[in-house]
Amino acid sequence: MILAPRRLLAIWLLCCCACLAHAASAVIVLADVSAPYVEAADAVTGQLQQAGVAPSEIVRLGASELAGLGAAELASTKVWLALGTESLRQTLAKGARSPVLAAMLPRAAYQRVLLERGDGVTVPTTALYLDQPFARQLSMLHLALPDARRVGVLWGEESKARQPGLQAAASAHSLELSSAVVANDAALFGALKNVLERSDVLLAVPDPRVFNGATLPNILLTTYRARVPVLAFSPTYVKAGALLSLHTTPVQVGRQAGALALSVLQGAVVPPAQYPAEFSVTVNAHVARSLGLSLDATMLEQRLRALEQRP
Repeated sequence: MILAPRRLLAIWLLCCCACLAHAASAVIVLADVSAPYVEAADAVTGQLQQAGVAPSEIVRLGASELAGLGAAELASTKVWLALGTESLRQTLAKGARSPVLAAMLPRAAYQRVLLERGDGVTVPTTALYLDQPFARQLSMLHLALPDARRVGVLWGEESKARQPGLQAAASAHSLELSSAVVANDAALFGALKNVLERSDVLLAVPDPRVFNGATLPNILLTTYRARVPVLAFSPTYVKAGALLSLHTTPVQVGRQAGALALSVLQGAVVPPAQYPAEFSVTVNAHVARSLGLSLDATMLEQRLRALEQRP
C-alpha cells in the first residue's frame, strides 16, 4: 500500500516526537504538515545545520504532539520555533522554559495569542511576522501604481488597532486613506462598496473577518468590476484575481527564523518582534492587462530592494 504524502509526513512527525533527545538544541513546532510549514521548517533546519548544529539536536513536532513531552524535554530544549498561530498557542500552553520564536503568522495573530495568555507568558517570546510593514507596502504601491493617490482599506476586529500605523505611513507617502471598520460579516460588502467609491487601489490587510476563503471570491469580483486593483499579501490572492501581492515565502521566512534562532543559541538576547527582511512580488498578468497596466514582478522586486537599501 502506498501512503499519501500527507500521511507520510504525519508519521514522520510522530517519529520525531518519539525520538526527542534530551540534548535537543532547537524544537520546531509545525501548526500542520501542509507544504508551507514544511518548507519553512526545512529552511530553518538548513540554516541551523549550515552553522554547525547537529541534525540530532534539531527536532520537529506537530503542535498536537507537544502533549507527549515531559519535564526533561522541556528543560533541555534551548530554543523553540513555533511555525503558525496554533503552534505558538500550544508551545506556550505546554510551559516552554526557553525562548520561543514564532513565525509563519501575522502580527495580529501573534498579539492575540499573547493577549490570550496574559501573565502566562513567562519566557522570552518574539516573532517574525508574516505580513509586511506598511512603509514597504506603500512603496510597492507607488512603484506599481504611481498615479494612485487614494488607498482603500477594510479593517476587522484584529487589524483595526493598526490604523494609526497605516495613517502615518500614508502621510509619509502623500497618500489619502479611505477606510472602514467591518463590525460583522453582514457589514462587509456594504463597507467594501463604500470604500471602493473613494479609492484608486485596495490594500488588503490580513484580518480573518475581512479576508477568508468565504469572502475572497466576492471581494475580488467586486473590485474587478469596479476596476480598483488589489495589492494583496498572498500569491494565492493573485491567482484568484488580485493585481499583485507583496509577500514573504515560507523559505524566506525559514531562513530568517533560522538565523534568529541561531543567534539565540549563540547567547544573544532575544530580539524584539520584527517584520521579514526578505520579500517577493507576484503579478496577475491578465488583471494587469485588463487595467491597461504592464507590470514585471522581477523588476518591481529589484526596484523595491534598491529603494530599501538607500541610506
